[in-house]
Amino acid sequence: MTRSSEAPGLRETILTISGELLNEGGPASLSMREVSRRAGCTHQAPYHHFKSREGILAALITEGFLALEKALSEALRASSDTTPQETTRAAGHAYLTFALKNPGVFRIMFRSDMYDPDSHPKLIQASQAARSQLHGLAKIAYGSEDPRAEATLWAYIHGLAILILDGPPALGGNEGEETHQFAHECINSPFFIDGVPGSEENMRDASPASPLKNRIYRQEHHHALG
Repeated sequence: MTRSSEAPGLRETILTISGELLNEGGPASLSMREVSRRAGCTHQAPYHHFKSREGILAALITEGFLALEKALSEALRASSDTTPQETTRAAGHAYLTFALKNPGVFRIMFRSDMYDPDSHPKLIQASQAARSQLHGLAKIAYGSEDPRAEATLWAYIHGLAILILDGPPALGGNEGEETHQFAHECINSPFFIDGVPGSEENMRDASPASPLKNRIYRQEHHHALG
């Protein structure tokens, strides 16, 4: 029986199916027609909840940023009585776990070509909330609000997630649990947060961020986590 646009739970069903399609084949696999087919509704029913395919993507990305913000917040709160290294690792594991459990959404969360930022203010708010957690984490990890600290930490964790999802097949072993375990071992390794010999001296000798970098960092961006 075909579901109507007013069917209870249809919006949530559409988002769930869309997330599954992203996991299966990326953005190219997501179409309103395929979503309708899998949801068992008319081809017009999804438009009752979303104006377009972009609307579905924006909703998924918004939910993704909210979930990521929650995961990081909970990790920071749960490890607040530990050392900065342990807190940073806990947040790193939370970020990595989110990415590996939500690969389809994670891959598009940081692609502003997937949506018009001016049309989705809730998405921007959600991305900024997640960004604030990363900013706080960098301050805990490095004891600094230097924007380069945040960028460095973020690049490590995010880059690790991308390498595990889309990198060389041999990275960390076979696909699946073995590779995921390797990724979490990278977070636990001394290379993640303990630095390299002489790192403290290097940080003392590092020149401060330029006024231009600080101005860019403080500027209100229109792009998610951009």
